Amino acid sequence: MHKTSSRWAVCAVLMAVAGAASASADRTPKPGGVYRLKPGIYVAEGSECGAPPNAAIRQYDGKGISTAHTRSCKAKVLKRQGKKYTVEQSCIDAGAGSAPRSIQHQQVTVDNALTFQQNIAGNLTNYRYCPIRELPADLRKAANAKR
Repeated sequence: MHKTSSRWAVCAVLMAVAGAASASADRTPKPGGVYRLKPGIYVAEGSECGAPPNAAIRQYDGKGISTAHTRSCKAKVLKRQGKKYTVEQSCIDAGAGSAPRSIQHQQVTVDNALTFQQNIAGNLTNYRYCPIRELPADLRKAANAKR
């Protein structure tokens, strides 16, 4: 093979690889908000992203951490010590429909942009981020609606 044509072949392969890599690039929101976590769905340690029970699901939208039974949560940071946040979080106390806001005090420790610990009244649970592609259809829809 001629040197010039072999260089073009190498370039074509490299461009194809680069194109495939950019096609699979993460286009979800970057970490940020109150806790500097990646917005999206998190599941409790020991739960699978593909089929988590409702009690194991948390959704972070940059403003607060909601459950399957709360929404529009807003965390007010009362104290921050390094990675540990003491907050007063206000949420609408229903997954859908009208409901009153409830206030809950909690501590959230952010290990990194994809994991956190939530301590509510002494009950400590570890959570990890789930990529959208690993979630069941209903949670994929919820995760995409918040973007």
